[in-house]
This record gives sequence, structure tokens and C-alpha cells, in this order.
Amino acid sequence: MRIALIWLSFLVVAGSSYAADDYKLGPDSFPQQGVPQGTVIKHTNFMSRVLTNTVRDWWLYVPAQYKADKPACVMVFQDGGGYVSTNGQFRVPVVFDNLIQKGEMPVTIGIFINPGDRLLGPNESPRKRPDGKPAGASNRSVEYDSLGDLYARYLIEEMLPLVEKEYNLTKDPNGRAICGASSGGICSFTVAWERPDQFRKVLSTIGSFTNIRGGHVYPSLIRKTERKPMRVFLQDGANDVDNEFGNWPLANQQMAAALKFMDYDYKFVFGDGGHTGKHGGSILPEALKWLWRDYKAD
Repeated sequence: MRIALIWLSFLVVAGSSYAADDYKLGPDSFPQQGVPQGTVIKHTNFMSRVLTNTVRDWWLYVPAQYKADKPACVMVFQDGGGYVSTNGQFRVPVVFDNLIQKGEMPVTIGIFINPGDRLLGPNESPRKRPDGKPAGASNRSVEYDSLGDLYARYLIEEMLPLVEKEYNLTKDPNGRAICGASSGGICSFTVAWERPDQFRKVLSTIGSFTNIRGGHVYPSLIRKTERKPMRVFLQDGANDVDNEFGNWPLANQQMAAALKFMDYDYKFVFGDGGHTGKHGGSILPEALKWLWRDYKAD
């Protein structure tokens, strides 16, 4: 139950406030006159073969500048429904529109994926999904907080090939980024850590690098493992969660220290916010510019 409450705080705490958690969105997070808008397409009820016995919704963002004869970069977002919203804390389609138009990031297709809901068992009482449909328990923590390559396999073997049926995606791992908040943040790091041959850019906000399902080991793993070709942007706040699973501010500081020790290409932005997307959303444009700086398409 407590694991679920951590995620609930990420969704809901934005309605309350911390004394200093007063971050505001900048101009790149709002529609700008003369900037062409990309297209967002929703897909429902995806059944995974890799993450068995789950069903989920996902969205696809295709920038106005996309041309089928030129491979596009790709960025995958966990908890996709929150990121794809154009009136939430992150507003990724709007930010992508503005940055792509200004040439501050490459032409990038966004894949926004919700965590899976487990299929209902014969004796299980249903819960309602955000769209009101009945579902079994959320598979979010299993998918996001677990270490290993299972979720990476799901993306590489299922989601990317599915999108590639209709769109031309780059095969260059430096042109593939992955993003998430809270448990979605550690999930994003795990994907690149396990498969840097496929994903090399990571954006994690309020990442759960704590002992929910063993993620607290990452700082020591980073220090003891040969440096991988990853670029990592981390954000957290001094008022983030502190509970039986660990201390989120301390865990993120330990991650940053380990990345520094191993001479990774990383950036850590530490503020005074809590377990919300307010700070992460306010710096999203700058984080994306930093991640995609110096990228040259093939």
C-alpha cells in the first residue's frame, strides 16, 4: 500500500504546496505563435508479450517537422499520460514543438507509455483505470522499480518495432532518450544502464533510487562498473520523500556523486521541492536542451 501512496503523492501533491516549492513554467512550456504543432495519437488496451498479463494505454507524438525519408530521434516517457497532457506540469508536446522549431533539440518522436494494469483474476475485485474501465492491480512498481532488463526488452522488442511499422526511427542509441519521474525515473535509468546499445540519454526527476525493489544499489554499482556511454540528467528536491524505503534526496545525491566519481556526462539539479513534478516540469526545456546538445544526426 505504501508503494502506491508514493505514486499518489506524485500525482496529487501538486494541489498542495511546500513553503519553497514555487516553481513556475517558462515560455517554452506554452504554445507560441507561429510554431507548428505536432500530432498526438492515443492507443488503448495494448497487451504485452514481454510484460505478460498486462494491459496499458500509450500515446505517440509526431512533430510537424517529421519527414519519412529521414530517421527521427525518439524519446520514451514512463507514466505517459501525465507527460503527454498539454495542461499539466510537464506539457511535453508543447515543449517539443517549441524546442524542435528553434533547433534546440532534433526532430524527435515521443512515445508516452502508461504502466500496465494486470488482467483481472477470477476472484479479484476490479479497480477503475483513469479512463473508468475496470482493471486489476497496477503493475507499475513491478515494471518500474525492479532491476534487470525486462522493461528494456519490452521497449526494444515490442514498442519500438510497433512504432517503426509506421515511422522512421533512428537506430543510433545517441538519438534515443528515456524519461520518467519517481519510479519512472529509476526505470528510465535502468533501461539505459542495461541497454546502452539502445538508449543513451536519461532524464530522471524525483527518481526513486531507493530500496523499493533494490534500486538503492545503483550508486555502488556505478562506482564498481566500467563507465557506460550514457548521458544522465537528474533532478530532486530537499523536501522529497523520506520513509522506510529510503531518503529520496540523499539517494539522488548519492547517484550524482557516483556519476561524478566515474566521470559520467551528467547534470544534477537539486532544489527545495517535494515529490511533485513542479520543479521537474519547470526545468524540462533546459533539461532537454542539455540532453540533446551537440547531437548530430547521421
